[in-house]
Amino acid sequence: GWNAALLGWRAGGGRVVSVETGRALAEQAQQRLTGAGVDVAVVVGDGGRGWLAGAPYDRVISTYAVEVVPWAWVAQCRPGGRIVTPWGRLGHVGLTVAEDGRCASGRVRGLAQFMPARGTATGRRWAEVRGDGEPEDERPVGRDLQPLHADWTLKFALRVMLPEVQIRTAVDEDGVNAWLHDGASSWAMLAAVGGGQTVAYQGGPRRLADALEAAWEAWDGEGRPSVCEWGMTVAPDGQYMWLRDRERGRRWPAAPAAASVA
Repeated sequence: GWNAALLGWRAGGGRVVSVETGRALAEQAQQRLTGAGVDVAVVVGDGGRGWLAGAPYDRVISTYAVEVVPWAWVAQCRPGGRIVTPWGRLGHVGLTVAEDGRCASGRVRGLAQFMPARGTATGRRWAEVRGDGEPEDERPVGRDLQPLHADWTLKFALRVMLPEVQIRTAVDEDGVNAWLHDGASSWAMLAAVGGGQTVAYQGGPRRLADALEAAWEAWDGEGRPSVCEWGMTVAPDGQYMWLRDRERGRRWPAAPAAASVA
């Protein structure tokens, strides 16, 4: 009930509804809030469906990360209202509902990592996708992989441009190594072999190392935009990310990702 208590203090008594998926946690939160003299209603339900009985709301705030912003949050928010939610397990967005209520748009407000929504698909693990067969492609990598390991603005851009690709990095005495897969059938490993050299091994129907480098080059070509230069628009039939300008900037579908870059 901590976040609900803060919101109740800020908004005033009787103006906050907190949705909790578990009855035991909801009861515990309600007891604590009541004991602290905070007038907040705690209800049991699926937060992804909002809480229609209390709508319309001026603000919708999520304290878990979503891959797709539920349309219910937009539909239950007043025109001009705000929706704030962690998205993609790497950032958080602040969306404003349009005056006609037909969409919500806004910019990424910064980096953030929260627990994912329950039931978020994880797909197959890298080793399962990789299997035990020989790589179908092998080539040198011309890039220094240190930014892939340490630069969160790059990681966020890759989350936007390659939403289906899961990326994990680690550093050993030879340098930065990376493991990529799509949770289904394609994989790549970028292995540091010493002397500043890296080799890419790939398999499956899609060459993920190639896709990674192409997305990285696109990010470079856009001037390496910061996290806050990205934005999102949510509509009933889908949602997309845009760069710098909602109307004229480049767009990418905000498709679900099984896991974020990490």
